[in-house]
Amino acid sequence: MSHRYFPHTQADIDAMLERCGVSSTEQLYDDVPQELRLKKKYDLPKALTEKEVRDYFNKLGAKNTQLTCFAGGGFYHRYTPSVIPAILSRSEFLTSYTPYQPEISQGTLQYIFEYQSMMTELTGLDVSNASMYDGATATAEAMMMSIAATRKRDTVLVSSTLNPKVMEVVKTYARYHNVNILAIEAAGGVTSLEDMKGKLEGGKVAGVILPQPNYLGIIEDFNGFSDAIHEAGALMIMNCVASDLAVLKTPAEWGADIAAGDAQSLGMPLSFGGPYLGFLCCTKALIRKMPGRIVGATEDVNGNRTFVLTLQAREQHIRRDKATSNICSNQGLMALHTAVYLSLLGTGGLREVCEISANGAHYLAEKLEATGKMTLIYPDKPYLNEFAMKCDFKVDDLLRVCIENEILAGIKLSDNEILIAVTEMQTREEIDRLIEIVSNTKFPQL
Repeated sequence: MSHRYFPHTQADIDAMLERCGVSSTEQLYDDVPQELRLKKKYDLPKALTEKEVRDYFNKLGAKNTQLTCFAGGGFYHRYTPSVIPAILSRSEFLTSYTPYQPEISQGTLQYIFEYQSMMTELTGLDVSNASMYDGATATAEAMMMSIAATRKRDTVLVSSTLNPKVMEVVKTYARYHNVNILAIEAAGGVTSLEDMKGKLEGGKVAGVILPQPNYLGIIEDFNGFSDAIHEAGALMIMNCVASDLAVLKTPAEWGADIAAGDAQSLGMPLSFGGPYLGFLCCTKALIRKMPGRIVGATEDVNGNRTFVLTLQAREQHIRRDKATSNICSNQGLMALHTAVYLSLLGTGGLREVCEISANGAHYLAEKLEATGKMTLIYPDKPYLNEFAMKCDFKVDDLLRVCIENEILAGIKLSDNEILIAVTEMQTREEIDRLIEIVSNTKFPQL
Protein backbone atom coordinates (compact mmCIF):
# COMPACT_ATOMS: atom_id res chain seq x y z
CA MET A 1 0.00 0.00 0.00
CA SER A 2 1.41 3.39 -0.95
CA HIS A 3 1.01 6.43 1.27
CA ARG A 4 1.46 9.73 -0.52
CA TYR A 5 2.69 11.52 2.62
CA PHE A 6 5.17 8.87 3.81
CA PRO A 7 8.75 9.60 2.66
CA HIS A 8 9.94 5.98 2.65
CA THR A 9 10.97 4.37 -0.61
CA GLN A 10 10.21 0.72 -1.34
CA ALA A 11 13.88 -0.01 -0.61
CA ASP A 12 13.49 1.62 2.83
CA ILE A 13 10.41 -0.46 3.56
CA ASP A 14 12.07 -3.69 2.43
CA ALA A 15 15.10 -3.00 4.63
CA MET A 16 12.87 -2.40 7.67
CA LEU A 17 10.79 -5.51 7.02
CA GLU A 18 13.96 -7.59 6.73
CA ARG A 19 15.20 -6.21 10.04
CA CYS A 20 11.86 -7.16 11.63
CA GLY A 21 12.04 -10.64 10.15
CA VAL A 22 8.86 -10.42 8.08
CA SER A 23 8.20 -10.30 4.36
CA SER A 24 5.32 -7.80 4.23
CA THR A 25 3.67 -5.08 6.27
CA GLU A 26 0.57 -7.29 6.55
CA GLN A 27 2.64 -9.84 8.50
CA LEU A 28 3.22 -7.20 11.18
CA TYR A 29 -0.48 -7.57 12.07
CA ASP A 30 -0.63 -11.37 12.15
CA ASP A 31 -1.41 -11.35 15.88
CA VAL A 32 -4.49 -9.13 15.35
CA PRO A 33 -7.59 -11.38 15.05
CA GLN A 34 -9.27 -11.33 11.63
CA GLU A 35 -12.62 -10.31 13.16
CA LEU A 36 -11.03 -7.10 14.42
CA ARG A 37 -9.59 -6.08 11.06
CA LEU A 38 -11.27 -3.60 8.69
CA LYS A 39 -11.97 -5.36 5.43
CA LYS A 40 -13.25 -2.43 3.42
CA LYS A 41 -12.06 0.99 2.38
CA TYR A 42 -12.16 3.84 4.85
CA ASP A 43 -15.51 5.62 4.85
CA LEU A 44 -14.10 9.08 4.34
CA PRO A 45 -16.02 12.01 2.85
CA LYS A 46 -14.88 13.68 -0.30
CA ALA A 47 -12.27 16.42 -0.02
CA LEU A 48 -13.61 19.76 1.18
CA THR A 49 -12.41 23.29 0.69
CA GLU A 50 -11.28 25.29 3.71
CA LYS A 51 -14.56 27.23 3.71
CA GLU A 52 -16.59 24.03 3.52
CA VAL A 53 -14.69 22.58 6.48
CA ARG A 54 -15.28 25.73 8.53
CA ASP A 55 -18.98 25.76 7.61
CA TYR A 56 -19.30 22.10 8.55
CA PHE A 57 -17.82 22.55 12.01
CA ASN A 58 -19.70 25.80 12.59
CA LYS A 59 -22.94 23.88 12.02
CA LEU A 60 -21.83 21.22 14.48
CA GLY A 61 -20.91 23.89 17.03
CA ALA A 62 -24.27 25.58 16.63
CA LYS A 63 -25.92 22.45 18.04
CA ASN A 64 -24.32 23.12 21.44
CA THR A 65 -26.41 24.95 23.99
CA GLN A 66 -24.43 27.62 25.85
CA LEU A 67 -25.48 27.52 29.51
CA THR A 68 -25.00 30.27 32.07
CA CYS A 69 -22.60 28.50 34.40
CA PHE A 70 -22.97 28.70 38.18
CA ALA A 71 -20.97 25.49 38.68
CA GLY A 72 -17.56 25.67 40.34
CA GLY A 73 -16.02 23.03 42.56
CA GLY A 74 -12.46 24.04 41.74
CA PHE A 75 -12.98 25.10 38.10
CA TYR A 76 -14.72 28.33 37.19
CA HIS A 77 -16.16 30.17 34.21
CA ARG A 78 -13.69 33.06 33.88
CA TYR A 79 -13.16 35.77 31.31
CA THR A 80 -10.23 35.39 28.93
CA PRO A 81 -8.98 38.76 27.60
CA SER A 82 -8.76 38.64 23.80
CA VAL A 83 -5.13 39.69 23.83
CA ILE A 84 -4.13 36.38 25.43
CA PRO A 85 -4.68 34.10 22.40
CA ALA A 86 -3.00 36.73 20.22
CA ILE A 87 0.15 36.67 22.37
CA LEU A 88 0.04 32.88 22.77
CA SER A 89 0.35 32.51 19.00
CA ARG A 90 3.44 34.69 18.66
CA SER A 91 6.50 32.79 17.49
CA GLU A 92 8.95 34.34 19.95
CA PHE A 93 7.11 32.57 22.78
CA LEU A 94 6.69 29.31 20.90
CA THR A 95 10.35 28.42 20.48
CA SER A 96 10.80 24.82 19.52
CA TYR A 97 10.69 21.79 21.83
CA THR A 98 11.80 22.15 25.45
CA PRO A 99 14.12 24.81 26.88
CA TYR A 100 17.22 22.63 27.30
CA GLN A 101 19.16 24.74 24.79
CA PRO A 102 18.91 28.33 26.04
CA GLU A 103 20.46 29.81 22.89
CA ILE A 104 17.34 28.83 20.89
CA SER A 105 14.73 28.88 23.66
CA GLN A 106 14.84 32.38 25.12
CA GLY A 107 11.15 33.02 24.47
CA THR A 108 10.06 29.91 26.35
CA LEU A 109 12.55 30.51 29.15
CA GLN A 110 11.49 34.13 29.57
CA TYR A 111 7.78 33.46 29.94
CA ILE A 112 8.44 30.60 32.38
CA PHE A 113 10.64 32.93 34.43
CA GLU A 114 7.94 35.60 34.43
CA TYR A 115 5.30 33.00 35.35
CA GLN A 116 7.45 31.79 38.26
CA SER A 117 8.01 35.34 39.47
CA MET A 118 4.31 36.17 39.49
CA MET A 119 3.31 32.91 41.20
CA THR A 120 5.78 33.51 44.01
CA GLU A 121 4.30 36.98 44.44
CA LEU A 122 0.79 35.52 44.51
CA THR A 123 1.64 32.84 47.10
CA GLY A 124 4.24 34.81 49.06
CA LEU A 125 6.65 31.85 48.90
CA ASP A 126 10.25 31.90 47.69
CA VAL A 127 10.24 29.56 44.71
CA SER A 128 7.90 28.38 41.96
CA ASN A 129 8.59 25.61 39.50
CA ALA A 130 7.82 25.93 35.78
CA SER A 131 4.26 24.58 36.36
CA MET A 132 2.68 21.13 36.43
CA TYR A 133 -0.06 19.17 34.71
CA ASP A 134 -2.95 20.24 36.94
CA GLY A 135 -3.81 21.20 40.50
CA ALA A 136 -4.51 17.67 41.69
CA THR A 137 -1.15 16.23 40.60
CA ALA A 138 0.61 19.35 41.91
CA THR A 139 -0.94 18.71 45.33
CA ALA A 140 0.06 15.05 45.18
CA GLU A 141 3.63 16.05 44.30
CA ALA A 142 3.60 18.44 47.26
CA MET A 143 2.70 15.47 49.43
CA MET A 144 5.70 13.56 48.03
CA MET A 145 7.92 16.58 48.71
CA SER A 146 6.97 16.41 52.38
CA ILE A 147 7.86 12.70 52.50
CA ALA A 148 11.23 13.36 50.84
CA ALA A 149 12.03 16.33 53.07
CA THR A 150 11.20 14.81 56.46
CA ARG A 151 12.71 11.33 55.96
CA LYS A 152 11.60 8.16 57.75
CA ARG A 153 8.06 9.54 58.02
CA ASP A 154 5.34 7.79 56.07
CA THR A 155 2.10 9.58 56.97
CA VAL A 156 0.38 12.65 55.52
CA LEU A 157 -2.72 14.27 57.01
CA VAL A 158 -5.32 15.63 54.59
CA SER A 159 -8.24 17.82 55.58
CA SER A 160 -11.59 16.21 54.80
CA THR A 161 -12.70 19.63 53.50
CA LEU A 162 -10.33 19.26 50.52
CA ASN A 163 -11.87 18.90 47.05
CA PRO A 164 -12.74 15.16 46.84
CA LYS A 165 -11.32 14.90 43.30
CA VAL A 166 -7.97 16.18 44.53
CA MET A 167 -8.19 13.80 47.47
CA GLU A 168 -8.56 10.83 45.10
CA VAL A 169 -5.43 11.77 43.15
CA VAL A 170 -3.47 12.24 46.38
CA LYS A 171 -4.60 8.79 47.54
CA THR A 172 -3.54 7.24 44.23
CA TYR A 173 -0.03 8.71 44.55
CA ALA A 174 0.11 7.62 48.18
CA ARG A 175 -0.92 4.05 47.41
CA TYR A 176 1.97 3.45 45.02
CA HIS A 177 4.53 5.21 47.20
CA ASN A 178 3.55 3.44 50.44
CA VAL A 179 2.34 6.65 52.07
CA ASN A 180 -0.36 6.48 54.73
CA ILE A 181 -3.15 9.03 54.31
CA LEU A 182 -5.19 10.08 57.35
CA ALA A 183 -8.17 12.40 57.02
CA ILE A 184 -8.54 15.30 59.43
CA GLU A 185 -12.13 15.59 60.57
CA ALA A 186 -14.24 18.64 59.80
CA ALA A 187 -16.13 20.59 62.45
CA GLY A 188 -18.76 23.08 61.32
CA GLY A 189 -17.60 22.90 57.71
CA VAL A 190 -13.92 23.61 58.44
CA THR A 191 -10.80 21.65 59.37
CA SER A 192 -10.68 20.63 63.04
CA LEU A 193 -7.53 21.98 64.70
CA GLU A 194 -7.96 19.65 67.67
CA ASP A 195 -8.34 16.55 65.51
CA MET A 196 -5.24 17.54 63.55
CA LYS A 197 -3.22 18.00 66.74
CA GLY A 198 -4.26 14.56 67.92
CA LYS A 199 -3.23 12.93 64.65
CA LEU A 200 0.14 14.75 64.67
CA GLU A 201 1.17 12.89 67.82
CA GLY A 202 3.55 9.99 67.31
CA GLY A 203 6.14 11.67 65.09
CA LYS A 204 5.23 9.86 61.86
CA VAL A 205 3.51 12.73 60.03
CA ALA A 206 5.51 14.25 57.17
CA GLY A 207 3.00 16.81 55.95
CA VAL A 208 -0.48 18.26 56.38
CA ILE A 209 -2.61 19.30 53.38
CA LEU A 210 -5.12 22.10 53.99
CA PRO A 211 -7.47 23.77 51.45
CA GLN A 212 -8.06 27.51 50.99
CA PRO A 213 -10.90 28.08 50.27
CA ASN A 214 -12.21 24.60 51.01
CA TYR A 215 -14.44 22.53 48.75
CA LEU A 216 -17.61 24.19 50.09
CA GLY A 217 -16.19 27.63 49.33
CA ILE A 218 -15.53 28.46 52.98
CA ILE A 219 -12.50 30.62 53.79
CA GLU A 220 -10.83 28.71 56.61
CA ASP A 221 -9.08 30.26 59.59
CA PHE A 222 -5.72 28.51 60.00
CA ASN A 223 -4.50 30.38 63.06
CA GLY A 224 -2.52 27.95 65.20
CA PHE A 225 -2.18 25.33 62.47
CA SER A 226 1.34 26.22 61.34
CA ASP A 227 2.73 26.23 64.87
CA ALA A 228 1.24 22.84 65.65
CA ILE A 229 2.43 21.32 62.38
CA HIS A 230 5.98 22.63 62.66
CA GLU A 231 6.28 21.71 66.33
CA ALA A 232 5.51 18.15 65.24
CA GLY A 233 8.31 18.32 62.65
CA ALA A 234 5.94 18.21 59.67
CA LEU A 235 5.40 20.50 56.67
CA MET A 236 2.30 22.61 56.05
CA ILE A 237 0.90 22.28 52.52
CA MET A 238 -1.92 24.47 51.23
CA ASN A 239 -4.12 23.64 48.25
CA CYS A 240 -5.36 26.98 46.91
CA VAL A 241 -7.60 28.46 44.23
CA ALA A 242 -5.06 30.69 42.47
CA SER A 243 -7.27 33.70 41.73
CA ASP A 244 -8.52 33.90 45.33
CA LEU A 245 -4.99 34.56 46.58
CA ALA A 246 -5.35 38.11 45.26
CA VAL A 247 -7.60 38.97 48.23
CA LEU A 248 -6.91 36.27 50.85
CA LYS A 249 -3.95 35.80 53.16
CA THR A 250 -1.15 34.15 51.23
CA PRO A 251 0.09 30.65 52.10
CA ALA A 252 3.31 32.27 53.30
CA GLU A 253 1.33 34.48 55.71
CA TRP A 254 -0.32 31.37 57.13
CA GLY A 255 3.13 29.83 57.64
CA ALA A 256 2.85 27.24 54.86
CA ASP A 257 5.95 25.53 53.48
CA ILE A 258 4.34 24.53 50.17
CA ALA A 259 1.44 25.89 48.12
CA ALA A 260 -0.16 23.94 45.29
CA GLY A 261 -3.34 24.02 43.29
CA ASP A 262 -4.90 24.76 39.95
CA ALA A 263 -4.39 28.05 38.12
CA GLN A 264 -7.44 27.55 35.86
CA SER A 265 -9.19 30.39 37.68
CA LEU A 266 -6.63 32.80 36.20
CA GLY A 267 -8.61 33.37 33.02
CA MET A 268 -8.49 29.90 31.47
CA PRO A 269 -11.56 28.71 29.55
CA LEU A 270 -13.31 25.64 30.98
CA SER A 271 -12.78 23.95 27.58
CA PHE A 272 -14.62 20.73 28.44
CA GLY A 273 -12.11 19.94 31.18
CA GLY A 274 -8.74 21.23 30.09
CA PRO A 275 -5.95 21.75 29.53
CA TYR A 276 -5.45 23.55 32.82
CA LEU A 277 -2.36 24.33 34.88
CA GLY A 278 -0.98 23.11 38.19
CA PHE A 279 1.16 25.47 40.26
CA LEU A 280 3.66 24.48 42.92
CA CYS A 281 5.54 26.94 45.14
CA CYS A 282 7.66 26.41 48.25
CA THR A 283 10.18 27.92 50.63
CA LYS A 284 13.81 28.15 49.58
CA ALA A 285 14.72 25.36 52.01
CA LEU A 286 12.70 22.88 49.93
CA ILE A 287 13.91 23.92 46.47
CA ARG A 288 15.88 20.71 45.87
CA LYS A 289 12.88 18.59 46.80
CA MET A 290 10.70 20.30 44.20
CA PRO A 291 9.83 18.28 41.07
CA GLY A 292 9.99 19.65 37.55
CA ARG A 293 12.29 22.47 36.60
CA ILE A 294 13.09 26.04 37.53
CA VAL A 295 14.18 28.82 35.18
CA GLY A 296 16.60 31.48 36.38
CA ALA A 297 17.89 34.81 35.03
CA THR A 298 21.58 35.40 34.35
CA GLU A 299 23.87 37.19 31.86
CA ASP A 300 25.50 35.96 28.68
CA VAL A 301 29.14 36.53 27.74
CA ASN A 302 28.25 40.01 26.46
CA GLY A 303 26.52 41.03 29.68
CA ASN A 304 23.01 40.79 28.27
CA ARG A 305 20.18 39.56 30.48
CA THR A 306 19.30 35.99 29.56
CA PHE A 307 17.46 32.96 30.94
CA VAL A 308 18.49 29.38 31.61
CA LEU A 309 17.24 26.24 33.28
CA THR A 310 18.61 26.52 36.80
CA LEU A 311 17.37 23.32 38.41
CA GLN A 312 16.09 20.02 36.99
CA ALA A 313 15.86 17.56 39.86
CA ARG A 314 14.53 14.56 37.97
CA GLU A 315 15.91 11.19 36.96
CA GLN A 316 16.83 12.16 33.38
CA HIS A 317 19.47 14.56 34.65
CA ILE A 318 20.65 13.16 37.99
CA ARG A 319 21.00 9.77 39.68
CA ARG A 320 17.62 8.05 39.83
CA ASP A 321 17.77 7.55 43.60
CA LYS A 322 18.33 11.30 44.03
CA ALA A 323 15.48 12.37 41.73
CA THR A 324 12.46 14.01 43.32
CA SER A 325 9.95 12.81 40.72
CA ASN A 326 9.60 11.70 37.12
CA ILE A 327 7.61 14.88 36.49
CA CYS A 328 9.45 17.13 34.05
CA SER A 329 7.17 18.48 31.34
CA ASN A 330 5.33 21.61 32.38
CA GLN A 331 2.08 22.95 30.91
CA GLY A 332 4.04 25.40 28.77
CA LEU A 333 1.20 26.99 26.82
CA MET A 334 -0.93 27.36 29.94
CA ALA A 335 1.99 28.82 31.90
CA LEU A 336 2.31 31.43 29.16
CA HIS A 337 -1.46 32.00 29.35
CA THR A 338 -1.18 32.61 33.11
CA ALA A 339 1.80 34.93 32.75
CA VAL A 340 -0.03 37.06 30.18
CA TYR A 341 -3.24 37.11 32.26
CA LEU A 342 -1.44 38.17 35.44
CA SER A 343 0.60 40.82 33.65
CA LEU A 344 -2.54 42.24 32.03
CA LEU A 345 -4.66 42.43 35.16
CA GLY A 346 -2.02 43.24 37.75
CA THR A 347 -2.80 43.39 41.46
CA GLY A 348 -5.68 45.84 41.06
CA GLY A 349 -7.33 43.90 38.27
CA LEU A 350 -7.15 40.61 40.16
CA ARG A 351 -8.72 42.22 43.22
CA GLU A 352 -11.49 43.71 41.08
CA VAL A 353 -12.31 40.31 39.55
CA CYS A 354 -12.53 38.79 43.04
CA GLU A 355 -14.69 41.67 44.31
CA ILE A 356 -17.13 41.39 41.39
CA SER A 357 -17.37 37.63 41.95
CA ALA A 358 -17.84 37.99 45.71
CA ASN A 359 -20.48 40.68 45.37
CA GLY A 360 -22.44 38.55 42.92
CA ALA A 361 -22.17 35.45 45.12
CA HIS A 362 -23.34 37.20 48.27
CA TYR A 363 -26.21 38.87 46.41
CA LEU A 364 -27.32 35.52 44.98
CA ALA A 365 -27.09 33.70 48.31
CA GLU A 366 -29.09 36.41 50.07
CA LYS A 367 -31.83 36.39 47.44
CA LEU A 368 -32.04 32.59 47.32
CA GLU A 369 -32.49 32.50 51.09
CA ALA A 370 -35.20 35.15 50.76
CA THR A 371 -37.25 32.70 48.65
CA GLY A 372 -37.70 30.59 51.80
CA LYS A 373 -36.74 27.48 49.82
CA MET A 374 -32.97 27.48 50.26
CA THR A 375 -30.62 28.19 53.18
CA LEU A 376 -26.84 28.42 53.56
CA ILE A 377 -25.50 25.24 55.12
CA TYR A 378 -22.89 27.19 57.10
CA PRO A 379 -24.31 30.72 57.47
CA ASP A 380 -21.69 31.75 60.04
CA LYS A 381 -18.71 30.88 57.84
CA PRO A 382 -17.09 33.43 55.46
CA TYR A 383 -16.97 32.72 51.74
CA LEU A 384 -15.73 34.52 48.65
CA ASN A 385 -17.52 33.51 45.46
CA GLU A 386 -18.76 29.99 46.20
CA PHE A 387 -21.23 28.68 48.78
CA ALA A 388 -23.20 25.55 49.69
CA MET A 389 -26.97 25.63 50.19
CA LYS A 390 -29.61 23.26 51.50
CA CYS A 391 -32.90 23.03 49.57
CA ASP A 392 -36.36 21.95 50.72
CA PHE A 393 -36.68 20.16 47.37
CA LYS A 394 -34.56 17.77 45.33
CA VAL A 395 -31.49 19.31 43.73
CA ASP A 396 -32.10 17.16 40.63
CA ASP A 397 -35.38 19.01 40.06
CA LEU A 398 -33.63 22.38 40.29
CA LEU A 399 -30.87 21.32 37.90
CA ARG A 400 -33.40 19.98 35.39
CA VAL A 401 -35.56 23.11 35.37
CA CYS A 402 -32.51 25.38 35.15
CA ILE A 403 -31.03 23.45 32.23
CA GLU A 404 -34.35 23.84 30.44
CA ASN A 405 -33.78 27.58 30.93
CA GLU A 406 -30.14 27.35 29.72
CA ILE A 407 -28.64 27.66 33.21
CA LEU A 408 -26.24 25.28 34.93
CA ALA A 409 -27.24 25.99 38.53
CA GLY A 410 -24.34 24.37 40.36
CA ILE A 411 -22.91 21.06 41.57
CA LYS A 412 -25.05 18.52 43.40
CA LEU A 413 -23.60 17.67 46.82
CA SER A 414 -26.49 15.48 48.00
CA ASP A 415 -30.19 15.01 47.29
CA ASN A 416 -30.97 18.41 48.82
CA GLU A 417 -27.61 20.22 48.87
CA ILE A 418 -25.97 22.20 46.07
CA LEU A 419 -22.68 24.07 45.57
CA ILE A 420 -23.05 27.36 43.69
CA ALA A 421 -20.32 29.65 42.31
CA VAL A 422 -20.43 33.15 40.86
CA THR A 423 -17.70 34.83 38.82
CA GLU A 424 -17.35 38.02 36.83
CA MET A 425 -19.01 36.20 33.90
CA GLN A 426 -22.58 36.14 35.23
CA THR A 427 -24.53 39.36 34.72
CA ARG A 428 -27.01 40.69 37.29
CA GLU A 429 -29.79 39.76 34.85
CA GLU A 430 -28.57 36.15 34.71
CA ILE A 431 -28.28 35.97 38.49
CA ASP A 432 -31.80 37.38 38.84
CA ARG A 433 -33.02 34.80 36.33
CA LEU A 434 -31.77 31.97 38.58
CA ILE A 435 -33.44 33.61 41.58
CA GLU A 436 -36.68 33.94 39.62
CA ILE A 437 -36.65 30.25 38.68
CA VAL A 438 -36.21 29.16 42.30
CA SER A 439 -38.84 31.63 43.50
CA ASN A 440 -41.52 30.86 40.91
CA THR A 441 -41.11 27.10 40.40
CA LYS A 442 -43.25 24.79 42.52
CA PHE A 443 -40.81 22.02 43.29
CA PRO A 444 -42.10 18.79 44.89
CA GLN A 445 -41.25 18.84 48.61
CA LEU A 446 -38.78 16.33 49.98
